[in-house]
Amino acid sequence: MTSIYSPGSPILLPNGARIFNRLVEFLRRQYTRYGFDEVITPTIYKKALWKKSGHLENYSDDMYTVTSTSPSRSDPAKAGEEDEYGLKPMNCPGHCLIFASKRHGYRDLPIRYADFSPLHRNEISGALSGLTRVRRFHQDDGHIFCRPSQIEEEIWKTLDFVRVVYSTFKLGPYRLTLSTRPKGNSIGSLGEWGAAEAALKRALEASGQEWMINEGDGAFYGPKIDIILRDSDGKEHQTATIQLDFQLPKRFELGYVAPAPDFEKRGEITTDPEELKKHGLVAPVLIHRAVLGSVERLMALLIEHYNGNWPFWLNPRQVIIMTVNDSQLVVDHAKKVRDILVGRQDSDSPDNPVSQATNFVVDIDDRQLPVGAKSHHAKAKGYSVFLTVGPRQLSSGSITCDLSRLGNDTEGRPHGERVEMLPTELLKMLKAKADAYL
Repeated sequence: MTSIYSPGSPILLPNGARIFNRLVEFLRRQYTRYGFDEVITPTIYKKALWKKSGHLENYSDDMYTVTSTSPSRSDPAKAGEEDEYGLKPMNCPGHCLIFASKRHGYRDLPIRYADFSPLHRNEISGALSGLTRVRRFHQDDGHIFCRPSQIEEEIWKTLDFVRVVYSTFKLGPYRLTLSTRPKGNSIGSLGEWGAAEAALKRALEASGQEWMINEGDGAFYGPKIDIILRDSDGKEHQTATIQLDFQLPKRFELGYVAPAPDFEKRGEITTDPEELKKHGLVAPVLIHRAVLGSVERLMALLIEHYNGNWPFWLNPRQVIIMTVNDSQLVVDHAKKVRDILVGRQDSDSPDNPVSQATNFVVDIDDRQLPVGAKSHHAKAKGYSVFLTVGPRQLSSGSITCDLSRLGNDTEGRPHGERVEMLPTELLKMLKAKADAYL
């Protein structure tokens, strides 16, 4: 939902929050595979930081200004630039501060930071559109600080990251564009822009995917690769992005110690022992990357893409338990099955640690309606698994399971229409299904 009190800032209700959290958790699992460390950074920074990064000069129209009122309470005359802050539209300056907080050697690189902090961009009201164009959003933001010689490998790995994620969601086909130096506001020399664009072109060629040039649409600090998806109406949306930046590390005076620094700066290797005796500071190259892009925008695309038929692991309505009648014994059995499936802790039992919680969504329909009517309603709402409990199952503790919407199991075998099983057996199956991202 949205509110007139915060236009352009989506409010996610429980089902939306479930999808959001599962998308974030999915990315977090991939971070282990691709070598990212997650950090958490502030929402506001002083104006001086945005001046240092170049955002104040090149991006101020899209930023929100926040003013501290505490100095003016005591002496309004002392209020000034030090009291002006900006809501962050991106995380890169904060990640530069983290990199600068300790000394680095060339063996430490690449260093990869990831951040899910909320971002704010002052989009004009006429541009706002549902979840696809908003003012407050979350980005799976990542920054890679690498050596010049590592640029192409890191970009190739990021393109592979995009491929893995989008194939999991079955989104696509998508197209790749290389956005070059903007004609207006940009920082850095033409030579630096030329080298950055050439590095991206080589990485795109090595990926084996088709790509095209989008002249003049790069970020003000460097060229970028954008991933463009098309929605069900044929409208295109930019989602993932990979941006190459030589400028921000210089503005923040970032460096790492390396032998033969003159060769290191050019991304070259030397075996000259005299050169290798020399050690000096070299500015890292910064790669900005987002795989999902705006999580809210990707949610909008997934809502249309799945059209209510969510894969089990992402479904906000995963399991429904329908009672044959509303007798207390049957309802109690339904609740016991639900507690097993969600891993709900018995506070009086030390044998059920909190870590056993599954995070599955399991609802109970114990209304005084025929099971057929309940099943019809549940299928219309998009549940993946339909369970039925009645008097005849009380002695065995079993449940009747309709798994037809669950697809194949993790070994590729189709699930039967209706099967009888114990809740613990079903739980094992559902865990395997969720972990498989099918």
